[in-house]
Amino acid sequence: MLSEDLTSKLNAQINHECSSVVLYLQMSAWCASKGYDGCAGFFRLQADEEKQHMEKLFGYVLETGGLPELGAIAAPPTSWTSLREAFQATLEHEQAVSKEISILVETALDEKDFSTFNFLQWYVAEQHEEEHQLHSLLDRVDMITAEGHGHFTIDREISRLTQAKRGQS
Repeated sequence: MLSEDLTSKLNAQINHECSSVVLYLQMSAWCASKGYDGCAGFFRLQADEEKQHMEKLFGYVLETGGLPELGAIAAPPTSWTSLREAFQATLEHEQAVSKEISILVETALDEKDFSTFNFLQWYVAEQHEEEHQLHSLLDRVDMITAEGHGHFTIDREISRLTQAKRGQS
C-alpha cells in the first residue's frame, strides 16, 4: 500500500499529465490554425501519449490501494510566436515533467517503496526519450531557415517524423 505522501505526489503527477494533454491539444489547435498540419499531428500524438501516461499512473494508484484524485487544470497558453517557440516551450515543459518524475523516484527510494521505484523507471526512460526527441526537433528547426519555404519544410519534416513514430506504436 502506498504512503499518504507518495499517493499525494502520484496524484499530483496524474494531474500534471492531464495538464500536458490539454497543453499539447492546444498546441495542435494553434498549429492547425496556422496551416501547420504536420506539427498539428505531432502535437495530437503527444497529447495521446500524455493521456496514456496519465492512465498508467491512475491505474497504478488504484492497484496499490490508493485513490486517484483529479484536480483543476489551468488553461494553457493559446498561441506562440513561431513553431520554434512552440517546440521550445514543449522542451521546457518536458524538462519540468522530468524533474517531477525525479522527485517521485526520490520519494519512492526514501520510503524504500521498491515496487513504486520500479514502476517509475518506465517514466524515467520515457522522459529521456521525450527530451532527446525535442532537442533533435529544435536542432532541425534551427538548421532550416525560416525565410520563405522554411516553415513549410519544418512542417513537412515534423509530419514525416510523426508518421514514423505512429508506425512504431
